[in-house]
Amino acid sequence: MVRVMDRIPFNKPYVAGKELFHIAQAVTLGNIAGDGYFTDACARFLEEKFGIPHVLMTPSCTSALEIAAQLCDFDAGDEVIMPSYTFVSTANAFMRLGAKPVFVDIRDDTLNIDERLIEQAVTPRTKAIVPVHYAGVACEMDAICSIAERHNLMVVEDAAQAVNACYKGQPLGSIGQLGCYSFHETKNFVCGEGGALCINDRGLTDRAEILRDKGTNRRQFFRGEIDKYTWVEVGSSHVPSEINCAFLFGQLEVMESISARRRAIYDIYQDGLKSLDHEYGLRLPYAPQHQETNHHMFYVRLADLAQREHVRLELDQRGVNAVFHYVPLHLSPVGRTLGYARGDFPVTESISDQLLRLPMFYEITAAAQQRVIDAVRASVHGVKLHAFDERRAA
Repeated sequence: MVRVMDRIPFNKPYVAGKELFHIAQAVTLGNIAGDGYFTDACARFLEEKFGIPHVLMTPSCTSALEIAAQLCDFDAGDEVIMPSYTFVSTANAFMRLGAKPVFVDIRDDTLNIDERLIEQAVTPRTKAIVPVHYAGVACEMDAICSIAERHNLMVVEDAAQAVNACYKGQPLGSIGQLGCYSFHETKNFVCGEGGALCINDRGLTDRAEILRDKGTNRRQFFRGEIDKYTWVEVGSSHVPSEINCAFLFGQLEVMESISARRRAIYDIYQDGLKSLDHEYGLRLPYAPQHQETNHHMFYVRLADLAQREHVRLELDQRGVNAVFHYVPLHLSPVGRTLGYARGDFPVTESISDQLLRLPMFYEITAAAQQRVIDAVRASVHGVKLHAFDERRAA
């Protein structure tokens, strides 16, 4: 039995820069509720870094998605195209407005929505496409935006995992009319819970500000553009705490050093496990050459669910916390009420069974990574020997 203190966790948040100092500054400045100095500083940083016309900080990526969904002006029964292999927030944001998610299968290489299948899913009720940039690897945005333009559809990038990743040199979140970021503690740059709405269509800015601030035009009032503010649309409370933004700003200040560290961690896994592809057919992450990933996660793909679970449990016995990822939305209880069933999206279903994510966080040491690599190699070897014994017995 591995002692708790010796276990390698899947994730561990890291204080990378001046986060705690900035929190003390926020308290001293006297505005910790929201939209203070650090909320503005985070938004300006993201705008300048990624060339985004306007950024609104939010309490979560879910909040950003909910604002984005409202900006798409869905009516009950309208449709939105997205992958089933995503977090529930991607669908919830639109369903709560009465829209219907129309799921599309994913690619077997990048695990992103298969752009070749999108156009056949478009109907007269379709209003938006939501590409989800899985693991910080970009969807094929040229093809997706071309389809959207032909059919007059909105493109909302779910870039929760893709902050500081690019598609053909263009930052993810800056390509569609709207983009959504996450700063949850499991992401590359964190503040516990946090998000941002990227507004690339300037015509959506004023309404986005209203929806974010409880449906009021308070931000216009604070800028002196109106003499009083009032309730002008049904919105919600999507303004984040200034404390969270103060913490986040400490991370954004050292964004490139965090990114470099994640790249180094990723490369160690890649080098240590790449031979298993040839020896055992184990597959590693893939990113096309025209994309620049942010190295959000490192995963391995086993042959099927039984092998994935065998390896996961073997790693757990060796003190390594490796985890699977999404249960496809179309196979969830809610997904089934939409008329979906097992077999509808075979690539999505196989990936969900195969994928195992390895520990990846700033402070993981080379020695700990070697333990993970050795554990994966030993457990995969055990799977192969077991399969060989079964075939011989048959």
